[in-house]
Amino acid sequence: MKILVLISNVPDTTTKIRFVDDNKVFDSTGVQWIINPWDELALTRAVELKEAGGVDTITVANVGESITEPTLRKALAVGADDAIRIDTTPKDAFYVASQLAQVAKDYDVIMVGIEASDYNGSAVGGMLAELLDFNSVSAVSGMNIENGQLTLTREIDGGQQKISVSTPVVAIVQKGIAIDPRIPAMRGIMMARKKPLTVVPAIEAGEKTSYVDFELPPPKAACKMVEEDNVKELVRLLQEEAKAL
Repeated sequence: MKILVLISNVPDTTTKIRFVDDNKVFDSTGVQWIINPWDELALTRAVELKEAGGVDTITVANVGESITEPTLRKALAVGADDAIRIDTTPKDAFYVASQLAQVAKDYDVIMVGIEASDYNGSAVGGMLAELLDFNSVSAVSGMNIENGQLTLTREIDGGQQKISVSTPVVAIVQKGIAIDPRIPAMRGIMMARKKPLTVVPAIEAGEKTSYVDFELPPPKAACKMVEEDNVKELVRLLQEEAKAL
């Protein structure tokens, strides 16, 4: 069984977000890039399945320019066998899914995080399944291979659903797919330098959406301190300003 894990290159969650060009473009100056947390959990589970003997190879793929290669190398250090980078700037979800479709058709299982932590679009996985005419299962919180058969656990209202699915399939994964992301060991980091990273040219693909502008949330108000014995003032603030009572 061959697994493809899709990797988004996203800003570290501690990054201070800024926009330029009249709030239309994200300012990447000085940003520390990481693997999208949902994709990192997907990769961790793929590696666990390979270690258990149910998977032959794990490939990671990304749509992005050369700035994303350190992130792909980290994925290789975690345990992927090879990486693919489609050389173009990611635009909207349809554009990204169209680029990935050209390299994803030969895999049995495609794992994609339920959303990226930057734009939270949650659309690429479903679009990719449609473009490839693959089965698709969303909200996947568990994945196992039993006697060569892929079994998925997904979250439903009030409980869980366990299903057996035929491949090829796109599994859109969420919390629960792995307990914690795997941290690359020194041996994995050294081996990652020699693992193949293939750069693929982009294809012509249209965009279905475009960003008009971005807006940051208003700055948080200063914290107000209340003396511990001044209950009346605390109640007034909760009623009139916090609107919590």
